[in-house]
Amino acid sequence: MASEIVVIGGGTAGAQLARRLGYAGVPVTVLGEEPHAPYNRVLLAEVLAGRYGPEVIALPDVPVRRGVRATAVDRDRRLVHCADGTSVAYDRLVLATGSNPVLPPLRGIGDGLPDGVHPFRTLDDCAALSAAVRPGIRAVVVGGGLLGVSAARALATRGAKVVLAQQGEHIMERQLDVSASDLLRLHLEALGVEIHTECRVRGLHCGPDAAVSAVELADGYALDAELVVLACGVRPRVTLALDAGLEVRKGIVVDDELRTSDPYIHAIGDCAEHAGIVQGLAGPALEQADVLASVLTGTAARYTGTRALTRLTLTGPAVPAAATAAITGAGGTAAGPLDLAAFGDPTPRPGDDVIQLADATRGAYRKVVVRGDRLVGGVLLGDLAAVGALARAWEGDEALPDSVPLLHLLTNDGGL
Repeated sequence: MASEIVVIGGGTAGAQLARRLGYAGVPVTVLGEEPHAPYNRVLLAEVLAGRYGPEVIALPDVPVRRGVRATAVDRDRRLVHCADGTSVAYDRLVLATGSNPVLPPLRGIGDGLPDGVHPFRTLDDCAALSAAVRPGIRAVVVGGGLLGVSAARALATRGAKVVLAQQGEHIMERQLDVSASDLLRLHLEALGVEIHTECRVRGLHCGPDAAVSAVELADGYALDAELVVLACGVRPRVTLALDAGLEVRKGIVVDDELRTSDPYIHAIGDCAEHAGIVQGLAGPALEQADVLASVLTGTAARYTGTRALTRLTLTGPAVPAAATAAITGAGGTAAGPLDLAAFGDPTPRPGDDVIQLADATRGAYRKVVVRGDRLVGGVLLGDLAAVGALARAWEGDEALPDSVPLLHLLTNDGGL
């Protein structure tokens, strides 16, 4: 059992590890760069929307040295040097440094972001956006993935006039098929969000006051903007590891015990690369933290990867039934709130079985892809009654029983 355990990073992974070690009676020092107590990053959009205060998303039972930035790791002396001039000794070090938002190479972005241009990754980002947003403000969200959709919905809820610019063919294209994406688009448009797909942002225009005034697209069209949110993905934070001479590819390379190329240093969460994969989601970060807590307390445990499921809830006005029917092929009235769950790859290959149900009356769309006797992907929108059983089968990589018709996978209990 390690005695002096130091964790760099108080995000989802670092906080979960510290909590698990604390419950086991193992002392741990957590160095958190942010001035805030650890918080649930998944709920930042709810804070931006005004539904939660920052205190609501704080994570309990996580002692952390706040506002302490680690600047270097001395592997020979097993010391972490910090920006405040202090050093912390370790027997085992855990890098949970997370990720940074990707800032695209746009004209108008120099050494710093112009006034009115914000990333959306931290509680401070959220506070800055909350202070800037007001009813009627013209806001452009660059990026139509999960983060961009969440930011657009939150800003629209606050009364902003929101335009979402997505380079891909449809929004949330990593998780959703075209039909599901179209339904999601309808719900965002019902909130007042204007969506542009297959458009590439080329640059930012600023006024005489150096504040952003427009977002320029590749075709020369300019979107008026007083507020811009950059939601173009994230990149693992690996500078400390690189400077310390650890093996880094896309992320910090770890084995099944989440151990880096230095046997006394581990890495978990968004910064870690296991079996060639950087997970970048909260679920895998929590699972990695749980496995590492077992390893550090002397229990045999291995991390073999996470089969993640993405969930999102949108609230807003009802979507017109005629618009929903154009996608689902049925009539009716769609409910306002939209629950979404997606896992794996919803795009089938030749020979795959596809089971799909659509109910425009309830604004619901359900689809799963089965390859052999295994689920390989699925999307549920509007009605998540079957998600529990599907998630268990997906996350456990379980064989589907021959006795259950495939159609029953989309019934309320998942047919399992």
